[in-house]
Amino acid sequence: MGVDMNAATAPATVYLVDDEATVRAALEFLLSSHGLPVCSLDSGVALLERIESGPALRGCILLDVRMEPLSGLQVHDELVARGIHTPVIFLTGHGDIRMAVGALKKGAFDFVEKPFGDAALVERVRDALAADAEQQQLRASGDSRGQMLAGLTQREQDVMHRVAAGKLNKVIADEMNVSMRTVEVYRARVYAKLGVRSSAELATLLARG
Repeated sequence: MGVDMNAATAPATVYLVDDEATVRAALEFLLSSHGLPVCSLDSGVALLERIESGPALRGCILLDVRMEPLSGLQVHDELVARGIHTPVIFLTGHGDIRMAVGALKKGAFDFVEKPFGDAALVERVRDALAADAEQQQLRASGDSRGQMLAGLTQREQDVMHRVAAGKLNKVIADEMNVSMRTVEVYRARVYAKLGVRSSAELATLLARG
């Protein structure tokens, strides 16, 4: 059976979107038999409604190309427009090189033509789930950095940027018209709040942000 779409904290899930019931049933059985949670949807409209009403998607999307009223390509365009970066694997029995290249240029994870090998499809789905998990981790790290930076005072930020640029305490003191001791205090506070131990670590942290 599919995953409850209204679960408040949904696990990483394969969102299977295909308007053919027999195809959905076969793919849901295949993926479920490999221990992958599946949420089956019969149209791109249903997927977009799920996004509107439910928690943020975690996992990947298996998206059929030939559907009504919205094609898979139109649904993907809407996902891109909404800033949704969940990996999308297109499924089609009518694909061509131009269609595949266009979808991949817009950020699709992969483009699989029917008929496809079961093992190969499951492997690509696992790859997509792993890619989404990595992106989730990167976003969480970015949010954490943002919170730490937001905790700095304006003076601490002024010192932080100068330290990250490799400037010496004396130069920073002259530029800010304060004593070297004041710069040392601000520098220590910045290091403590951001959890770094050197100007190189500080520069790396800011570059990642």
